[in-house]
Amino acid sequence: MAFEELLEDPVIQKYLHELVGPKGMPVAAAPPDGEGTESYRRLRDEDSGWLTYLWTFEYDKVPEQLEEEMHRLLAGLDERREYEQTHEFYLCENCGIRFEFGEAMDVGFECPQCGSGLETMENTRLVDAMEERIGALRDELNVESVDVEG
Repeated sequence: MAFEELLEDPVIQKYLHELVGPKGMPVAAAPPDGEGTESYRRLRDEDSGWLTYLWTFEYDKVPEQLEEEMHRLLAGLDERREYEQTHEFYLCENCGIRFEFGEAMDVGFECPQCGSGLETMENTRLVDAMEERIGALRDELNVESVDVEG
């Protein structure tokens, strides 16, 4: 039985809730995704047959995991900056809804929520902030550019 299927069992949900409480349930329901910063040992109680998992956080692996995450963030920011630079956006100032040019054309440059006209949205401050963050990440990672996989 897969882990996800076990979590759907009401008996297991109740037992987990008793063990970790309501605040711990999201953590118990989302086990580590195999990133490598944790390990566990499984023990079986000889009387009851119950399994106990003992988790250990491996601090020595944190720096390499953080670096991988920074590379993912850099790639994502670079991709998003490219998207922001190559698209034209329109904004409904009443509702705060943003539309790409094609979407704005489809609705006749009027907000489908409130009917007011859509205004051209200037996103240079957003792009500038992204470029600043990208520059800081590149400096931290000591990389010139990022390869964005498509």
